[in-house]
Amino acid sequence: MKFTSALVVAGLALTTAMPDTAAAETRLAFGATNAQSSHYAYFASLSKIVNTAYPDAYQSSVVETGATVDNLKRMARGQLDIGLITTSSLYHAYNGLKVFDGNPIESKLLWAYSLAPQNVVVRRDANVTSLAELAGKDMGPGMRGSSTEATAQDVFNLLGVEPNWVRGTNSELANAIKDSRSIGFVKSAVGTSFDALTTDIAAFTPVRVIGITPEQRDMIAEKLPELSLVDMPGGEMEDSGPYQTWGFMIGVSARPDLDEKTAYDITKAVMENMAEQEAAFPAVKGSNLAELTLKYATSPLHPGAIRYYEEVGLTVPDHLK
Repeated sequence: MKFTSALVVAGLALTTAMPDTAAAETRLAFGATNAQSSHYAYFASLSKIVNTAYPDAYQSSVVETGATVDNLKRMARGQLDIGLITTSSLYHAYNGLKVFDGNPIESKLLWAYSLAPQNVVVRRDANVTSLAELAGKDMGPGMRGSSTEATAQDVFNLLGVEPNWVRGTNSELANAIKDSRSIGFVKSAVGTSFDALTTDIAAFTPVRVIGITPEQRDMIAEKLPELSLVDMPGGEMEDSGPYQTWGFMIGVSARPDLDEKTAYDITKAVMENMAEQEAAFPAVKGSNLAELTLKYATSPLHPGAIRYYEEVGLTVPDHLK
């Protein structure tokens, strides 16, 4: 009996130690942002989609990170397989510009999922109707350290307009507008509508959006190709008819050496399961992510993503290949 029991125990130990052949073959790390962000929830939905679509091929998990630049650097080191990026930061990384000067990272885009138009919002009682009139005025470029701040400074420098920049968090910039210590700020929209913070300001302090002129649009297109140019509908709260502004997309890119099959599998699974994404990140509801990607991408797509988009009948422009 003792001998039989010993054999049983030994057998159980061997069974436990042996790899489960039904387990996922490849582990994937998805780099997101801080866990409190809605974009982290979006990446959690991506992980669920991939694990459900390929239970015997991949096992993915979400990693909390410092967001876009951090993700790109971690992907370059092979610590992440895909990660949250903005199309502007990805352009800089791919071409070795700005913080990536001398150290390009050939990360390629899989898809974009959230358009971030940059609204120049001012108090109506400031009586400012053009970007040029902001020269010398107290104005917030966007939250300190954000992509909004960086791109706003690039655009205003290009256009030769020098406001007296007021720095701070989003809430600090909003309070400065409400208290008349600043006439406005630059703030990301949600799709083509005001975000919650700008809507809160506008509820008690009438504001106006200032768009770019056709000449300014051409300058931005030529000198700042990392930025997208966005047509906005305007409206009563914006105190504007249709206008144009600059912006960027928030999306997902791959580590430089991610193989084509894995990139294809991930892209296909995500493009074909919008319900899971919409539940986690409602802003994507009703969006065609493939078409958004091809319209607003500013750097090359991954061959695996290109393969999927062409399979479903889309034409990928040469500059994205």
